[in-house]
Amino acid sequence: MGKPVIMTVDDDPEVLDAIERDLRREYSSTYRILKASSGDDALVATRQLKERGTPVALFVSDERMPQMTGTRLLTEVRQLYPTAGRVLLTAYTDTDAAIRGINEAALDHYLMKPWDPPELSLYPLLDELLADWSANTVVPFDGIRVAGARWSATSFEVQQFLSRNHVPYHWIDIEQDPTTRLLVEQLTGDATNLPVVFFPDGEPLIAPTQHDLAERVGLQTKAKQPFYDVTIIGAGPAGLAAAVYAASEGLHTLLIEQSAPGGQAGTSSLIENYLGFPSGVSGADLARRAATQARRFSAEILSAEVVEVQREDPYRLVRFADGTTVSSKAMIIATGVAVRELDLPGISRFVGQGVYYGAAMTEAATYRDQPVLIVGGGNSAGQGALFFSRYASRVTIIVRGDGLAASMSQYLIDRIEAAPNIDVLPHTAIAEVRGEEHLEAVTLCDVETGETLPSDVTAAFIFIGAMPHTQLVADLVDLDEKGFVLTGRDLVHDGRRPRGWTLDRDPFLFETNVPGLFAVGDIRAGSSKRVAAAVGEGSGTVSMVHQYLDAV
Repeated sequence: MGKPVIMTVDDDPEVLDAIERDLRREYSSTYRILKASSGDDALVATRQLKERGTPVALFVSDERMPQMTGTRLLTEVRQLYPTAGRVLLTAYTDTDAAIRGINEAALDHYLMKPWDPPELSLYPLLDELLADWSANTVVPFDGIRVAGARWSATSFEVQQFLSRNHVPYHWIDIEQDPTTRLLVEQLTGDATNLPVVFFPDGEPLIAPTQHDLAERVGLQTKAKQPFYDVTIIGAGPAGLAAAVYAASEGLHTLLIEQSAPGGQAGTSSLIENYLGFPSGVSGADLARRAATQARRFSAEILSAEVVEVQREDPYRLVRFADGTTVSSKAMIIATGVAVRELDLPGISRFVGQGVYYGAAMTEAATYRDQPVLIVGGGNSAGQGALFFSRYASRVTIIVRGDGLAASMSQYLIDRIEAAPNIDVLPHTAIAEVRGEEHLEAVTLCDVETGETLPSDVTAAFIFIGAMPHTQLVADLVDLDEKGFVLTGRDLVHDGRRPRGWTLDRDPFLFETNVPGLFAVGDIRAGSSKRVAAAVGEGSGTVSMVHQYLDAV
């Protein structure tokens, strides 16, 4: 497949050449730049592109053209390419027409002529439109192919990694594709060492680790420098917010994430109560936008596994799985939490094979028109239930308590009650799981009476609380009785400062008992476990980092 197209249209040759020049300078490595001198020519070219199956990412058209206005053209091409971005170029006197086009023809934006300098007046807007198009549009595929089996846990892990890192791939179930199965058998010997990831360059990876996969798909896996002003471990909402604010304020910033940006929030199908998104935003989309924002401010985002955090005053060190280290003056721990595992005999062998911790949105198509089970009554469980209700024949939510009101936001409860294919079973838990290669049946029980109830669900998505990711710092910082990191005044008792504290002041609000080592987001004791709160803590801690750095 060739590059996606950006098409620009203007009847003024000088303006057309100028916009083409600026587009080529910024986007020619990724997109094919085409130009047309009239709306009619552009429409003919667009139809030809459609016939060839060529994707178009963006149309940029002048408004005042003979025979066909830009608004009319952009309305016409929407029928052929409904997901492409559409931008109107206008003179100052045409802004009313541009605003009408946005309101009546759903144009994405308008740009004033001239757009000089393009670095300020052109590229930022187009970057966002192109990023949205790339993230949300399925194009004719010519890229990574993942050959695996439906009930392969390692295949599921690779799909999750690629999906959450917004890496396009094509899934091939070898049970349904004999030709690919034969190829996999030739490569692996028995078609059980799965998945096999095929790349356009012809060199496959067999059952790859996250690190190997990250390297091959082009994620940054090694730090560019040995030293940073601030290192942030964990790229959930708190870590991403900290990276955006730290980098935007001139701090040399390294953000480290082992799996994918977004953390637990990144698996949310729809966050409807986040400020500024009245129609809601998926966790994946929010994470993508935040990561893009952090990179724009020159924060490095590293895909790597951290195995140790060390205090070597006045520095804080991170050691990676490959043995390399980086140091920094300050460090922010934002490693978040994981869904607590269900303590039930035999359930662990079905993880990734019918049992999933979290939403696992990549599995939606797998369970289309089948009944699924949601275990848990928090907001994440509610979001997961609503998401799967669009695919599954029936969604059953089970909770040990009286219902959802004690732990779920009311807006989610209202939507669940209105959904015709969602049931809520209070006082209920899983008593038994059964199956051979994958989960095949579940037995439920009433936690008050002990009465059992068979269930025909073949997939269980579990949301039963959170376990903090504190293993990296458990020996370094003070934790509460549940394993969450203590910060700020929670560390000061009867005027006595915490162990290991060397400074003549109390710890800052988000500072641990190690000076210059901060904890934010869900990992912090007393945090509210909400996305907006995590973003607030991540951004707010940067001012404390500045105060710490100014004093050392």
